[in-house]
Amino acid sequence: MVKKKLVVIGGGAAGFFCAVNAARLNPHLQVVLLEKTSKLLGKVKVSGGGRCNVTHACFSIADMIRKYPRGSSFLKKAFHHFFTTDTIAWFNERGIHLKTESDGRMFPESNSSQSIIDCLLFEADKYQVEILMNANVKSVHKTTAGFELMLSNKNILADYICIASGGYSKPEQFDWIRDTGHSIEIPVPSLFTFNIPKNSITDLMGISLENVTVKIAGMKLQESGPLLITHWGLSGPAVLKLSAWGARELALKNYDFKISVNWLPIYNEISLREKMQKLRFEMAAKKINNRNPFLLPARLWEYFLRLAGIDTEVRWADLPAKEQNKLIKILCSQEFEVKGKTTFKEEFVTAGGINLNEIDVNTMQSKIIPGLYFAGEILDIDGITGGFNFQNAWTTGWIAARGIVKNV
Repeated sequence: MVKKKLVVIGGGAAGFFCAVNAARLNPHLQVVLLEKTSKLLGKVKVSGGGRCNVTHACFSIADMIRKYPRGSSFLKKAFHHFFTTDTIAWFNERGIHLKTESDGRMFPESNSSQSIIDCLLFEADKYQVEILMNANVKSVHKTTAGFELMLSNKNILADYICIASGGYSKPEQFDWIRDTGHSIEIPVPSLFTFNIPKNSITDLMGISLENVTVKIAGMKLQESGPLLITHWGLSGPAVLKLSAWGARELALKNYDFKISVNWLPIYNEISLREKMQKLRFEMAAKKINNRNPFLLPARLWEYFLRLAGIDTEVRWADLPAKEQNKLIKILCSQEFEVKGKTTFKEEFVTAGGINLNEIDVNTMQSKIIPGLYFAGEILDIDGITGGFNFQNAWTTGWIAARGIVKNV
């Protein structure tokens, strides 16, 4: 019996998940995985600071799809085939137990991404997936017998192909896929930090806060969550989530826009003014610099006082109304001018990719070319930070594997 051959293009999370599951579900299928670099599972390795944020502890499809700025309607259907619970069970069955952190992110109990990498490599070896490194695909052609893939140094024939090559940052990188007849949603960066050049707040690099609210001026976008001050501007989950939702609009602005930050989201200007009035009595004799009633980092509190023009030696009872009002304004809606972005190199995510109208959500097969499948970030799907992009990879990779096997 001549084995049918599946070639998976891309050695990342989606590619591996498709390859190992297809090989497992049909032992008579020859599976070859192509990786264009010399490194497998690169994003898995660096995700979550090297711990791998496998998925998110969200068990409602309706809630889960709200975490995807693009592709939510497509995933609403896809998640019925393979969801968070299935991801947890899949790794659990292979001895990889996941733990949930307070913010919902899920990591392997080992706290090491190597656990996930080793698991996927073990599965590939167990089911005899052939892995070819430094195999850069130049073109894919449909033939009467299947497909022909042109690599840098040779050609490969296949009966089925799954393209799981990850997101591309430049439109021309999609040319070899566009040549198959598929249309591409132009890629723009997602999950990036905000550069705030020549602003004194960058002197406070390294300070982090558990919860702030960031708004983009002139847009209805705002996000809350942890924030990190860096030497170039602002980062952390609140900023990254905001960048994902505003990816296309901010690209059109050439990353030149204004934001406002509420450093104390439990207050607005009215309620904070009421709180300040109470503090003037409760801590009347205390120096304003010595007693920080909002539990803000000391250096940050001193920075706010300086911005408001408040003498650090002044007592709460003697705080002038004008300076108090200025401090309230800063704490509730400090404005910054963003000029540019900084992206995470290894964890780079793009908004854009294969038009989802051209993909069968139940199989991940192309509606244009039978036998051609897609999985992962190459699709026009992207999520906010927190394990959502990996869940897209596991889901679409698994559906593609099952779809291919059913087609054999």
